[in-house]
Amino acid sequence: MATAASEEIDVLEKAKRVIGPDYVPSEDEPYMNEKQRNYFRMLLLEWKRSIHDAAGQTLQSLQDGPIREPDLNDRASSETDWGIELRTRDRQRKLTGKINAALRRIDEGEYGYCEVSGEPIGLKRLIARPVATMTVEAQEAHERREKISRDD
Repeated sequence: MATAASEEIDVLEKAKRVIGPDYVPSEDEPYMNEKQRNYFRMLLLEWKRSIHDAAGQTLQSLQDGPIREPDLNDRASSETDWGIELRTRDRQRKLTGKINAALRRIDEGEYGYCEVSGEPIGLKRLIARPVATMTVEAQEAHERREKISRDD
């Protein structure tokens, strides 16, 4: 069974293929120009659509009927699989909120800039993680502060 992170990467790669190879943001052009904003908007919308499609398939499977495995071990295994599936969908539901927030930032002209420092996040990071809100440095500092507060 694929992990949630690998599923997220697969979905993102599929979204990039749907958008097409016609345009890929480049460091040679002005940062967060209209073409780049449109690229990321299309990427985020396609990512969101694929998440909704997967959720619809899960819902349909749940509606098709209860688990009717005659063997107790098979039933337990099926229930475990369903539990994992539902946790994955919950994680994707939360991701949909982040996608919506990223789309809102695109509309407001704030997308691509760190919410802490105001510096550009960078195209490579945004291509890898389109919902990123901080630069790598700001994210690392945030995670260090979280770790310190957890350790206290």
